[in-house]
Amino acid sequence: MDLLLILTYTAICIAIFKIFKIPLTKWTVPTAILGGVFIVGALILLMNYNHPYTPFAKEYFVSTPINPAVRGVVTSVEVEPNVPVKKGDVLFRLDPTPFEAIVKQKRAALVSAEQEVPQLEAAWQSALANVERAEADRDRTKSAYDRYAKGKKRGGANSPFTELELDNKRQLYLASEAQLTVAQAEELRVRLAFESNVDGVNTKVAGIQGQLEKALFDLEMTVVRAPADGMVTQMALRPGIVAVPMPLRSLMSFIPDEDRYFAGAFWQNSLLRLKEGDEAEVILDGAPGEVFIGKVAKILPAMAEGEIQSSGALISSRNLMQRGRVIVLIEIDHHEIRDKFPAGVSGQAAIYTDHFSHVAVMRKVLLRMQGWLNYLFH
Repeated sequence: MDLLLILTYTAICIAIFKIFKIPLTKWTVPTAILGGVFIVGALILLMNYNHPYTPFAKEYFVSTPINPAVRGVVTSVEVEPNVPVKKGDVLFRLDPTPFEAIVKQKRAALVSAEQEVPQLEAAWQSALANVERAEADRDRTKSAYDRYAKGKKRGGANSPFTELELDNKRQLYLASEAQLTVAQAEELRVRLAFESNVDGVNTKVAGIQGQLEKALFDLEMTVVRAPADGMVTQMALRPGIVAVPMPLRSLMSFIPDEDRYFAGAFWQNSLLRLKEGDEAEVILDGAPGEVFIGKVAKILPAMAEGEIQSSGALISSRNLMQRGRVIVLIEIDHHEIRDKFPAGVSGQAAIYTDHFSHVAVMRKVLLRMQGWLNYLFH
């Protein structure tokens, strides 16, 4: 860009010398050179400081790696590469046979568990009856024991009840008391099993319902669908490939149909003038002579050159020697680049601030001249 300005000044000087027939002397030539140094130098300083330019600009887009949620063999690929699809359209399918078998198993287990609920209720009622019978036996043996004990106490040595008979009644009473305790424990166990529930559903039934829902989800995941409107490009997926849910190795890349930004890397001293909303122009390597109008959408608040992360390695002083550039996001009006060119095109960008706006004309001219040079060098 600076070279274009110098060459332009040189061409103007040559034209002036030729048109006005100015002789080339030891005074005229140094005057033209020194004048060029001051004039061109001042213009370059004003232009670069107030209307920054970068040759490093590129359109960035986000791609979504497509991985299945379950492991399986690809049976069919239904998406065509580079063809737009809608959200929910089928991309590819996995063999559903093993997942259908699991769903059948869980449904059978659920039916069996649901049938166990009335069985648990019947067992509880039976346990209640056993408790009542044990209580009746306990009361009967206790009454007999009390009667023998009173008779023995009143009769003394002349009592018709012997010590052996009294001891037998006491043992029968204690045995019936133990049987009542066992019956009550069994009733408690059966009642807890019957009344154990989550949100009004038996816990075993609820657990199998959860397993069935997981199995149905896995079965549904055998059909992989588009996460949004967009398209798949550079696809190599074919039937027969074993798909594994590994995030480090995706099966295809999906490009969502969403807004994209053009990013430019500017010198750090440009921050003194740049602000969001400034006018911007972009030229592309693949579009010689065309200029795309936009505006500054965002000045990123962080630079990768200053990033550190927790690790076991020490930071080298060489990292301090790296001088990064500020990344500025430029929003192109009317999506012109998006409509005409593939995602990820590169080019050059210039931003025009409100300071020394008359110098911006020179930057615009030089940017267009640089765009015309793309006919030759790109």
